[in-house]
Amino acid sequence: MQIQEHTLEVWGDFGCWTRPELKSERFSYPCCTPSGARGIFDAIFCKPHNHRTNDEGSAEFRWGITRIEILDHPPSYIALRRNEVGEVASSRNVEQWMGGKRAAPMMADDPAIRQQRQTMALRDVRFRITGRIVPWAGHERSQSAFDDQFIRRASHGKCFMQPYLGCREFVAFFKYLAPDELRCAAFDWSSDLGMMVYDVFDLSAPGRNTSRPFVSLFHAKVEHGVLGVPGWRDPRVLKPEGSAA
Repeated sequence: MQIQEHTLEVWGDFGCWTRPELKSERFSYPCCTPSGARGIFDAIFCKPHNHRTNDEGSAEFRWGITRIEILDHPPSYIALRRNEVGEVASSRNVEQWMGGKRAAPMMADDPAIRQQRQTMALRDVRFRITGRIVPWAGHERSQSAFDDQFIRRASHGKCFMQPYLGCREFVAFFKYLAPDELRCAAFDWSSDLGMMVYDVFDLSAPGRNTSRPFVSLFHAKVEHGVLGVPGWRDPRVLKPEGSAA
């Protein structure tokens, strides 16, 4: 069976894919990460497993990113200072709100939990991302149906949730590109980006809601505006020690 690749052009005012070594002060990679690109595809079309029943068998496919291209201009940064909260809402409070009982909210302007952080974000973001559907075991025969569903949804601008560029407040807009629309060349910019986050989940099997984070890395190099992304099982993708993936 021939594997079909799909390409999206994505753009927005700002984007930030934080380098993990600079987590306290957010500093973006010069381009989208593979996990960030996967999230954009997932926002348009995905079939995850049922978290309510924890039925791993209901997961049908994942997205595999193959290429990320920088368009229009080289990466351009902007410094932003943002208020963030240093706490996480408790599940008990969430359940109380869902049950109609008022719980104590977290106030972003509360000086006890507010944290001001500097963000070096990208501005005037425009990328072209290419990926393919990777069916989980038992769903290989549905490959063409998955491809058709994605093309239909993406071509009409449909999505399950609004895609975003690294941070949810940085909204992403997208357009599906048919093969005859891939005329514009990537911007001629090259750079060695060092180690980049590949993903934060184990992509060797469908995850569960109890799955632990699984951070993988790869050595990212942009050549003439194109970041080639190796496959998940490629030895260039570095995984946690002792991993069988």
